[in-house]
This record gives sequence, structure tokens and C-alpha cells, in this order.
Amino acid sequence: MKQGILFSLSAAALTTLPAASPLADEFSAPAFTPSQTDFGGVGLIQMPSGRMAAEGEFTAGGTFNDEYHHYTVSLQLLPWLESTIRYTLVQDLLYSNDENFSGDTKYTDKGIDFKVRLLKESYWLPETSIGVRDFGGTGLFDGEFIAASKHIGPLDFTLGIGWGYLGNSANFRGDKALGNDCDRGTEYKGKGGSVDFERWFSGCSALFGGIEYQSPWQPLRLKLEYDGNDYTSDFPVTRGGIDMPQDSKLNYGMLYRLSDWGDLRLSYERGNTWTVGFNLNTNFNQMKAIWRDEPTPAYQPRHTSPEQGLSAKEWEQLAQDLHTIAGYQDPTVYASEEAITVVAPQTKYRNRDEAHQRAATLLANQAPEAKEYRLVETANHQAVTETRIDREQFARVAQHEYFNADISDASSVGSPSTPNGKLIAKSDKAWDISVAPTLQQSFGGSEDFYLFNIGVNAGASYWFGDHVELGGGLYFNIYDNYDQFLYEVPPDGTDLKRVRTLVRQYINDNPVRVNNLQLTWMDRLGDNWYSQAYAGYLEMMFGGVGGEILYRPFGSNWAVGLDANYVIQRDPDSQLGFFTEEVQFDPITNRNYRVQTGAVTGHATVYYQPQWEWLPNTLFKVSAGQYLTEDKGITIDFSKQFDSGVIVGAFAAKTNLSAEEFGEGSYNKGFYISIPFDVMTVKPSTNRATISWLPLSRDGGQMLNRKYQLFSVTDARSPWYGRKPMNK
Repeated sequence: MKQGILFSLSAAALTTLPAASPLADEFSAPAFTPSQTDFGGVGLIQMPSGRMAAEGEFTAGGTFNDEYHHYTVSLQLLPWLESTIRYTLVQDLLYSNDENFSGDTKYTDKGIDFKVRLLKESYWLPETSIGVRDFGGTGLFDGEFIAASKHIGPLDFTLGIGWGYLGNSANFRGDKALGNDCDRGTEYKGKGGSVDFERWFSGCSALFGGIEYQSPWQPLRLKLEYDGNDYTSDFPVTRGGIDMPQDSKLNYGMLYRLSDWGDLRLSYERGNTWTVGFNLNTNFNQMKAIWRDEPTPAYQPRHTSPEQGLSAKEWEQLAQDLHTIAGYQDPTVYASEEAITVVAPQTKYRNRDEAHQRAATLLANQAPEAKEYRLVETANHQAVTETRIDREQFARVAQHEYFNADISDASSVGSPSTPNGKLIAKSDKAWDISVAPTLQQSFGGSEDFYLFNIGVNAGASYWFGDHVELGGGLYFNIYDNYDQFLYEVPPDGTDLKRVRTLVRQYINDNPVRVNNLQLTWMDRLGDNWYSQAYAGYLEMMFGGVGGEILYRPFGSNWAVGLDANYVIQRDPDSQLGFFTEEVQFDPITNRNYRVQTGAVTGHATVYYQPQWEWLPNTLFKVSAGQYLTEDKGITIDFSKQFDSGVIVGAFAAKTNLSAEEFGEGSYNKGFYISIPFDVMTVKPSTNRATISWLPLSRDGGQMLNRKYQLFSVTDARSPWYGRKPMNK
């Protein structure tokens, strides 16, 4: 289950963007910026263009006409790669003919698009891109294209060739006598969601193009488009027998830009259809927050010898300042003539240079003189890194004795060593209490387009020393609509154990529930080895025992881990009970179903951060093993981190289940955005909020939601989640 508040992102991001100037002066014209199509992604009106948005540009929008309602999210993931997720509600058709199942829910199509830039625009050459629309959907809008765009003054010209949905007019190539789609085939594999490579660039093909005009009044832009589709193969026509005539091949559009954060769109399409739309956007690279932070102390060394020492009250004050000013939470401090050592987690600054600068200044100003300062950063009481700061070199840095003096000149970071010296200060706080909002959601379901629950997780933990923790959490459900989740009406043809599709019973029927209650042992086994073992109620739906081991060399861009677990499914009708019988009866659906009464699940995982110039700031996680419903396979998780620290990722799990066995969607997949708290709030923080969404809730390819992941615990060894912001 993921956590976070999406609207906090919008508020934090949008307030930082400058407003657009309404008029250009006599010496310049308004700058041209790419805009979105009805289907999402940069382009004209219906058709794509060769253009790319600025890296990190994130756009969420909606487009509405009599036939389709499109809801889109588009992200310029890399300078050369655009990605789009789209949900379309077909207005004239219902999801199914069974009112007890889907009611009046409109037929919902889920699509994923991508576009890759082949050529940048130059004096002679146009910006040229190749792309695929709806490559993992159900075939309603699938098509491929190559498009080129050239900018001349206030005009941007586009010419392209499209296949499939984008080329069904067949004005370039194709035999309509073979069918409205030139025998391409619009049916989808299995249960939908599969990639039909074999029909790419096949069937009808057509030329399309258009002109985009940036008027002298900056908010206004006009578009003219020659459409490559003839709409004879559209889903309302082929399935519902609904007429979608095309009285004109030309589409006309107008875009009014509200500011850099959004726009409104109006178009007249097919010579008979009005379409309206809107977009909201921000840029993940440019997002910044204004902090109210404790000021960095001035460098004023105390020059106290070790023999003089400090009083207990002075040491206590130093420890408190390291906590509040430098972000080292509840530090343990050791002192000797060789070094002053601080052992604590860093909870405030993703930019560790800032934390090191502040901590070294505090130690120079308040602690007795020593040859160096050692900052041992921990996570879950386990030492992860050690930063050594030379006192004399730091003095030169702090006093700016040379150009471009930086804290990194005086510091070195490596694997932690055992602290030495006299124990001076140690926090006796073993308890920790937390409260966090929770949003779980899925889109595009048959019973309702949007299923969600909003709640609060309240947790508490107690550490017995540095290796054993007893922790737990209660989930308080505030509101949900999972009462509409009727997965087995009608049965979708699968016989899998219901490991995740019982979500209604766990959430809707239990407003207060023990979400987690477990005993955890954690230890650092060596320089590069970390381990944990745990037992108890491991998540909302499962309890059991398990363990994990991780090998992660310091500073390396890769790591390898292995987890193994024996789990039993919790009984949703009991706070602490488990299922004892595999076959259960659902009184709502009047059907039997199977549950998990005991299974081994676990995965071997490789983590890799590529160092390739064309794929910067990315992380691959590849896991292979057995899942909760005892299917076996592999999960690939790819994520990209932007300059602000926002992480956007997607995952797909392909197992030995066939599409028919898995059910609708064919395989498990999902998307997520992880947002640093410090771009949403006025205080620096190393915490994150995560918003995730799944196309569907199904049982195949499902992993155990473990409380701790050692890769996250050891993040400081090669920062990913706590990577230094690049836009400061």
C-alpha cells in the first residue's frame, strides 16, 4: 500500500512557476512550446507531432466529446522519450451487458503510449520522432507513426505517416476492400493488456499533418490538422453500430494558455464534432520549495582542549543542536583526542553536504578539539556510512581561504567503522510513534472507473537495543468505495487463490484493522552485508515469518538481495485470525473461492543504477521468484529520478500464468510517483510520499508487502531515494 497526497504536489509545484507574459514586445515573438493532443502526448489535435516537451514536463488532462472522454497523464521521462497513460470512457457503450456487475459504468479502455525522438531539429532538418499509441491496451486506438516537425517563425509544420488508428483512411497505402482496417485486426490477445508486436506498422497507412500557429498574443494558439483516420473502425462503430461520420478531413483547434501551469482547448473535428479539453502541468526538474530552516551557524571555533572537556550540560546542548540544526536525530556522541564521533540517522537533509557542513561547524564551535569529526549515519539503528571530516582542512573551507571552497574538500565518505572514544551522550528514546495518511487506488475497473480508500496509518515501535524492534500499526479507514468491487460477478474464468482481490473484505468491512504487528531483527553482518528476519502480522492481508539478506558494496551502482517468507492469509472477519480452510464462501456473490492457507514466497532481486549518458538518474530492479498465489515469474521495475528528487516509476510482473488464468489485464502492472516531502512543505526532510495506481486489482504476480526493504534501509551507501537535489 502506498502513501501520499497528490494535491500537495500540485500546490507546491504550481506556486513556483512564473506567469506567462500576455504580450510580446515589438522586438520578439512569444516563445513556442509544445502542446498536448486529445489523446495525451505532444502533437496537434488528434495527430501526434515530432516534438518533445521539456524533460520532466508532467501533464494531466481531460478531453470530452460525444463519443469519448479521455483522461490522460503524459510525462517527458527523458529528453528523447515521452510516455503517456490514458483512460478512455466510451460514452455510448457500457462496460458489460450485466447490470448487476457493471451497472451504468461506461466501457473503459486503458492505453499506454510512447514516443522516441530520432532527430533533433537543426537549421535544415526537422525534429523527427517515432511512436506507438496504445501498445499495451485493448486495440481501440492502437497505431504507430513517424512524424517530423519544423518551426518557421510563428508557425510549426508537421508531416507524418501513421498506421492503425492513425492511418485508417489509407490515403497512403492499404486495401480497404480487406476491411475497414485493411486487415490489420483490432481484436486483442487473451484478456487485454498484452503487446501485439506482430501488427505494428501493418494494415492501413495514411499521411497526416498540420500547422500550429503561435499568435502575437501569447496565451492564444491556433491549430489546423489533416486527419489520418476515417473513423470507420472506431469502437462505437464496430461494436455499437453507432454512426461516426467524417464530413471533413480537416480538424480545427484553439488553445488558450492559462499560464505555465495549464491550458484550455477547443476543437471542431470531423466537420461535425465539438471537443473541449484542459491540461494541468508542472515540471519535475524545476520544482523547488522555499524552506523555513534553522540558519547555518557561523564558524566560531571554541579551541577547547580535550583536557578541559565540556560539562554534561554542554554535551547535551551539542547533541540537541546536532539534532535540530544538522538533522542527526537523537545522536550518540563519542569523544577522544583523535575524533569526535556522532552516530545517528540523517532525517533532515537529502543534500548530505549541507548536513556535513552544519555538523562540522557545530562540532568546531562547541566540542573539544580533535583531529577529525566522524559522522556515522545509521538507518534502523544499523550503521550505513561514515563521513570523516579533517578539522584543519575544514577550518580552511569554513573561512573560505581559497576559491570554491567546499565541505567535500575536507571530507571523505566510506563504510562505517566501530566508534571509539568515551561515550559522552546517548539518547534513551527507544519508542517511536508515527501517523501518516494513506491513499490506495485503482483505475478503470468494471464496477466503477475509480476505486479507492482513504485512511490513516498510526504506528508505534520499540527497539530492544540496536538489533531487535517490536512494531505495529493500526489502519483507520476514513472513506472508500470498495463496496462496489464485485470481482467474481460474473466469474472471470480464473481459479487463482484470492490473495489481493479480497481487498473489499479487508478494507470496506473493517474500518479499524491491525495492519502490521511484527518482531524484527536487523544487523549489519560485514562491510557490505545487511540482513533482517521478521515474524508476525506482516501486512494487512498476510502474516508469517521471513528474512532478507542484501549485498551492497559502498558507493556501487548495483546491489543483490534475497528474501524468503512463509505466509498464511489473514481472515478479514477476524482482527488476528488466519484462514484455516482453503475453500471459502462469499455470501455477496454466492460463490466459493480459494485462499492461501500456507505458502513460500520470495525473490532474488538485482538493483542497478545505469551510468549511461542516454539513461541518466534511473534505477532498474529485477526480481525473480514465487508470488503469493504460488505463480512463478519475474518483475521488472524501472524508475527515473528528476532534478527535484521526484521519482516516477513503472513495474510489470510476468509469471507462468497464461492470460486466461490471470484474468483481465493478462499480467500485473502499475505505476507510481514518489515525491520528497521537502518540495511540498516549508521544512527540509528526507521523507517521501508515494502515490501509486494500478490498472486493475488482480491476484497474479503479487508480492508480499514487507515492512522494511534493505535496499531502502541502506540507501545512503549509494543514494537513490535520498539523492542530492540537482536543482538547488
